[in-house]
Amino acid sequence: MRRTFPALVAGALAIGALVLTTAIAPSSARTVTVDQRYPMPSTGKIAIVGHGYGHGHGMSQYGAEGAARQGLTWQQITSFYYPGTKVANGSGLVTVLVSADTSPDVVVDARAGLRVGSHAQHKGWTLPAKGTGQWRLRGTTRTRTRVEFRSGDTWTVWRIFAGTGSFYASGLPIRLRYGSTSVLYRGRLIAAFPRAGSTDVDTVNALDIDAYIKGVIPAEMPATWTPAAVQAQAVAARTYASYEKQHPRAKHYQICDTTSCQVYGGYSREHPASNAAVDATRGRILTYAGAPAFTQFGSSSGGWTSANQFPYLPAKADPYDDWSGNANHDWRIELDVSRIEKAWPTIGNLRQIRVTSRDGHGQWQGRIERMTLVGGTRSVTIGGDEFRSRLGLKSTWVSFAAAAAPRKTATSRSALPQDAADTSVLD
Repeated sequence: MRRTFPALVAGALAIGALVLTTAIAPSSARTVTVDQRYPMPSTGKIAIVGHGYGHGHGMSQYGAEGAARQGLTWQQITSFYYPGTKVANGSGLVTVLVSADTSPDVVVDARAGLRVGSHAQHKGWTLPAKGTGQWRLRGTTRTRTRVEFRSGDTWTVWRIFAGTGSFYASGLPIRLRYGSTSVLYRGRLIAAFPRAGSTDVDTVNALDIDAYIKGVIPAEMPATWTPAAVQAQAVAARTYASYEKQHPRAKHYQICDTTSCQVYGGYSREHPASNAAVDATRGRILTYAGAPAFTQFGSSSGGWTSANQFPYLPAKADPYDDWSGNANHDWRIELDVSRIEKAWPTIGNLRQIRVTSRDGHGQWQGRIERMTLVGGTRSVTIGGDEFRSRLGLKSTWVSFAAAAAPRKTATSRSALPQDAADTSVLD
């Protein structure tokens, strides 16, 4: 999960919305002033060395696996990364925006047991499977929903009703189609009107929170990692969704399915091993002051977590993140200086990187807070997050050095062993 607290959008939700009223004191975060100057080398290429991958708040996913390999339970792992939280029960429905479906309708495959429901009328109808290939819900004027079926290349109106409609199949998965993509989902697929008077609809998946988590875990962590690590991920993801239910993104859904929230791939993404982790921790969430905690997590802490607004998200040394399978704990890349100049073209020729503040934890005094790019035309002061984002770096916990000069070798490049493409879902 990469979402940061300031990005949260509070709002009302028609389905089971709660309001968080507990006052929570901010976590102790510190910024230290530094004066670290890195002149640009004449070679036009610099090395960036760093630690970690992601924002560093909360649980390190690689750290969770490292801890599990040392024998820690999911309770011990979550207690370490979210100190001061308590284990409690959480349940209910969650509503998820299917972000990739940007079509103006909701199209599903016909199947036995498929039904359509009118939310305004509190009524449902079984849809005939024979003679129909697909069904769709479309918005019309005056916020009405049109139910249509496809036979061959022709769409035919089957029913029209006022308000929102949804497809469901009594617990069986439904195949959603958009463009050339098809994905199976549990629960209901809702054709939700994003605003009054809209004729386009957003696709929203409404389902039980544990069923939802089964589609999250394999998209966020390797499902076959040590069970305690996957169980800790299940509890963190379930807690995060419970927090989002109280702080919904919009009136017609609570949480998105991308890295802006936590990645969700539906029934199609589920894996037996991670499903077992969800079942083993069914309904368990972490609370602070009686409310679901904001359980951020990321790929790798690099050896120090980073503080956020809440006291259960402190900066602390992480002894579990550094293990042989974590290539993100320490990393190094080489970068042409021209890439930085193109990202900030007003500076002209980059002469120096000057870091002026860091978070004060770990090597080089930790993650960069503020820095200045000193150019021949002008200087620009930016935050570490902006520098990371524009250049696609893994972390803001970085330092700089001159890149090593290339060495001549008689061995052809094609004969050298090559690293496999990084297919990790952890980012």
